Amino acid sequence: MKTIDELLAEGVSGKRVFVRADLNVPLDGTAITDDGRIRAVLPTVKALAGAGARVVVASHLGRPKGAPDPAFSLAPAAARLGELLGAEVAFATDTVGESARAAVAGLGDGGVAVLENLRFNPGETSKDDAERGAFADELASLADLYVGDGFGAVHRKHASVYDLPARLPHAAGYLIAAEVAVLKKLTEDVRRPYVVVLGGAKVSDKLAVIDSLLGKADRLLIGGGMAYTFLKAKGHEVGISLLQEDQIPAVKEYMERAEKNGVELVLPVDVLASGEFPDLKTKAPAEYITVDADGIPADKEGLDIGPRTRELYASKIADAATVFWNGPLGVFEHPDYAGGTRATAQALVDSKAFTVVGGGDSAAAVRTLGFDENAFGHISTGGGASLEYLEGKTLPGLAALED
Repeated sequence: MKTIDELLAEGVSGKRVFVRADLNVPLDGTAITDDGRIRAVLPTVKALAGAGARVVVASHLGRPKGAPDPAFSLAPAAARLGELLGAEVAFATDTVGESARAAVAGLGDGGVAVLENLRFNPGETSKDDAERGAFADELASLADLYVGDGFGAVHRKHASVYDLPARLPHAAGYLIAAEVAVLKKLTEDVRRPYVVVLGGAKVSDKLAVIDSLLGKADRLLIGGGMAYTFLKAKGHEVGISLLQEDQIPAVKEYMERAEKNGVELVLPVDVLASGEFPDLKTKAPAEYITVDADGIPADKEGLDIGPRTRELYASKIADAATVFWNGPLGVFEHPDYAGGTRATAQALVDSKAFTVVGGGDSAAAVRTLGFDENAFGHISTGGGASLEYLEGKTLPGLAALED
């Protein structure tokens, strides 16, 4: 995989460099609530602009239906990128149309432009190779070189991620290089004990990675909504908690395999349970009870791990040499149910392990709860991409950069 440093050494001054970034930031209206992904691409953009390249930044945001939708415009991300760069950033109001061509043509050496949301064009996400390829051809006409730095999208076989690199000389940006280096530490040269903390809503989202980790990790700590399917598989009452009944057979099999392989699979011993889901907009105080995880009342749902589980999980993390964490342990968006996620993050901070926060909601939680990002070994920008890498899958966006 060619690196951006090699590209810079060859000279990029005056050349149009297409940077596939991941500016898929959470928005509240037009306000960005977490700019971590924009900050993550800054080193690559600064290096290219500083070397005199004409930088064309492109990304997706959300899941528009292949047509322009103001709710998913990248305009706020472009404005924030300009603020962070301390320089004017041109914004094209389309992807490959008149505005995009004008924005790119207007760039001087060291200038930066951002294209509108790539997913406004149906060719970006099309499953038809010809349609994707046609869009990639149009994108290629805007650039001389390609730099892949959108790690959060490398598991997608999309035009700007997979097809475009084949049409231009290409290299990996600083973010992708850093992400891959970290993931190799979790798969190829793991320091033990290796502890994995998995949370989030659905166990079905994590089955493949659990399957893979049963042969690699020393301990698996399970929390979040997915924990209740595990508890139900053990025969426990889970009330009206989030449950995927159809996944119980698979979960039972994994628990048996964990025991057979000597992998310690740790489940909550107590939870915070309530009869109603909290109001995440007003953050009004919630009413809940703390109950043993094997006896959640029939009319209540578990919304966070309890205090004994927090202590238990912290003790299981304390002696680790490597920790990977993906998925919040409760409804962290509400202050009354953020305690389990906060305690888990604090346990990572307090440990002497190499700690990796696996993107997505976990990364958002770390920032929302006020933790210093530098207190962790690495905070990934791509939850889905990280999980698929750990599953052993070939990621299209990485494969496209390797040839």
